[in-house]
Amino acid sequence: MVYKNDNKNTNRIVNRLYKKGGIYLISVIILFVVIGILTTVSPAYRFSSHAITEWTSEINGSTFLHLLGMENRAFQEAFPEDEKLPNLSSTLFHLATNIKPNDPTSLLGNELPGFALFGTKIVVAGEGTDYTNLPVESSPPLEETLKDREAVVDEPEDIEKKDNGNKKGTPSTGEKDVVFIYNTHNTESFMPHLPDVTDPNLAYDKKVNITRVSDRLAKGLEANGIGTNVDHTDIMNILNKKNWKYPKAYAASRPVVQEAISSNKDYQYIFDIHRDAIAREKTTAEIDGKTYGRIVIVIGEEYANEKNLALATKLHKMIEKKYPGLSRGVVTRGGLGNNGVYNQDLTENALLFEFGGVYNKLEELYRSADALADVFSDFYWDAEKVNADSEEG
Repeated sequence: MVYKNDNKNTNRIVNRLYKKGGIYLISVIILFVVIGILTTVSPAYRFSSHAITEWTSEINGSTFLHLLGMENRAFQEAFPEDEKLPNLSSTLFHLATNIKPNDPTSLLGNELPGFALFGTKIVVAGEGTDYTNLPVESSPPLEETLKDREAVVDEPEDIEKKDNGNKKGTPSTGEKDVVFIYNTHNTESFMPHLPDVTDPNLAYDKKVNITRVSDRLAKGLEANGIGTNVDHTDIMNILNKKNWKYPKAYAASRPVVQEAISSNKDYQYIFDIHRDAIAREKTTAEIDGKTYGRIVIVIGEEYANEKNLALATKLHKMIEKKYPGLSRGVVTRGGLGNNGVYNQDLTENALLFEFGGVYNKLEELYRSADALADVFSDFYWDAEKVNADSEEG
């Protein structure tokens, strides 16, 4: 009887081993089949790392730690005693639908046009800024951004144009360019200068566009002794050559920024200049009897953004003090449908500025560029003085 029972136990153990071995073998086969499918199908049908990131970015991080803890108990030490494994069905539902069962805005954001703006958060609100008038980043068909259109530029003579030469006694960075300016959406234009365009979503032009505001900002900075370089890379043309869609513009402009940083160690600040796409009354301010295109600073929230955010907040406060009403504030943006980084992870002093909107005139944006150059110059030279004093001390 003893031997008979031993044989039964042995057979059970062998059967279990066979079953486990079979499961492992089948799992390995399935894994290789899935890998083979993912690496051989047409690129258009593959899962991209970006898609996977979108699926998992909103999942509670404790879910992954719990999964790791099943294999390595050391990870379980990171949890309080009352911490529970997130509901599996809710997690799977979120992965499959991108909707959070306990968050109705996740459904609205996917279904209602424009509601995806819930991925934007107001850090510092300027005058009148709330969640009904957040910056809007339009996403036109790429071919529309590449069209030649009739553009009219009528710049009145009474615009306050600053002398590009440094005033006597003005501090200067000398031969060093310390500010780098570029335009990810370089063909963003303005309705008042496009007489044949009636749809604001089609306000794009190769010549009369946001790059002119970048040039004006650079002139204002240089007039205050701050060496500045404006990059005129045609990002829309890069997208066209690579057969990329408009939302990949930041991926196309990233090498431009990387090359700038690696080729010139003097660059201390990186500015990406855009224009907004919302109504004129939200993007326009009157200061001392003259109209300006209001400015909003956008910071990505999907990287370690503390220093960039601190810089944006500081500049907002300085703008508000010297030009009340000009700044719409500071917002962070991330999540589904948003880039969330904007190349700002490349340096601690990178900002994205939205100048005015699609209904503003260039003369209004030039005034805004002059005002920002004025404020930033105060900030820059104050910071340089502090650094010099600390080095002497």
